[in-house]
Amino acid sequence: QVQLVESGGGLVQAGGSLRLSCQASGRTFSRCAMGWFRQAPGKEREFVGYINKSGGTTEYAGSVKGRFTITRDNAVNTVYLQMNSLKPEDTAVYYCAADLDGYGTSRGSDYNYWGQGTQVIVSS
Repeated sequence: QVQLVESGGGLVQAGGSLRLSCQASGRTFSRCAMGWFRQAPGKEREFVGYINKSGGTTEYAGSVKGRFTITRDNAVNTVYLQMNSLKPEDTAVYYCAADLDGYGTSRGSDYNYWGQGTQVIVSS
């Protein structure tokens, strides 16, 4: 069992930065790939990026590539989403998710555990 708690969301102006954190409980964190997804009002959930269990591989959606960076610290069971050059279209609830397979995937259905989400609002 893995419990995930996101934090770090808030209101930021366009062009600004935010860093989201996702704290995991349990002993399996280091075996999990971690993904970030987001859901804007009236839209379906979309993939943002993932990092594999070792932290050596990351993948990002085209809409955030070059602006967002995912890192992890297995010593403190935390994964981070650094978001730079934020745009109003980045406004959404951001969710972290854990994939027990460890390799990472862009498919939300492959993830086993989800956090409750944290709201990010980017004003123009």
